[in-house]
Amino acid sequence: MSTVEGPSESPSPEPAGHIPPAPPEVRPEPPRRRRWTRWVPVAVLVLGLGIAAATFAGLPDASPLAKENPKTTALIEQRATEAREAGRKPRRRQQWVPLSAVSKPAVDAVLISEDASFYLHDGVDTVELARAVGRAVEKGELGRGASTLTQQLAKNLWLSSDRSLVRKLKELVLAHRLEEALTKQRILSLYLNVVEWGNGVYGIEAGAREHFGVSASQLSVAQGAVLAAMLPSPRKRSPASGSRALWKHAHHVVDALKTYKRISAAQAESAHAEVDQLLGRAPADSGGDDAEDDGS
Repeated sequence: MSTVEGPSESPSPEPAGHIPPAPPEVRPEPPRRRRWTRWVPVAVLVLGLGIAAATFAGLPDASPLAKENPKTTALIEQRATEAREAGRKPRRRQQWVPLSAVSKPAVDAVLISEDASFYLHDGVDTVELARAVGRAVEKGELGRGASTLTQQLAKNLWLSSDRSLVRKLKELVLAHRLEEALTKQRILSLYLNVVEWGNGVYGIEAGAREHFGVSASQLSVAQGAVLAAMLPSPRKRSPASGSRALWKHAHHVVDALKTYKRISAAQAESAHAEVDQLLGRAPADSGGDDAEDDGS
């Protein structure tokens, strides 16, 4: 039986004026990056870490200092180079003495002035370091600050006086090595015998004789406070310089010694009077020498 098909339906004609939508744009695929280029950042990172590891692995070992005094230091050699470049003969006054041969008020003055938490930290004062980092971020530069006595010794012994981040990292590593290898008493003894206390003057024995004509064992409270106040700018803040910063800081050290009960109120009063005798009463401002150290 045949089937009769009806007329086929044809699509409706588009109304006049209708514009059909444009076909979607097909963008060409970007060329594939070569696979080796993906590894370039990784290779650079690995290379950088390798160089850093080699740099820090080559830093000096502190253990020989447990029994041996260093024959020289990086700072002494730097000052000698500076003198020769200026056409001068390098000057070096230094005499090693045991810690027991330094007056207790002078030792206390240096500790309170430079690192009051010396016996409480492991070479790095993390609280002060965090504050220093915050200040550096605000100012956009790495300034002085947060350096413990151990860090100062590390820089003095082995490093330059620049303020680069790499040098600071080396200083932290070396401070840790000093604390691991040496006792606190040995670190303090080394520091007092190598720190700069004037032009070509190194160590507290030479500093005491240079500025006061006495041995380190005879230093008074006031004399110890003045020596402590000379740091970290001993060449700018000599007792003969008329530095107002030195005068102010020496009195501050005396007050701190009294606050920490290292001396009595009567001793503090006497020391304040002696500081004025040594430095003069309230010297004129010498031009803002509080702001900078001289690399010591």
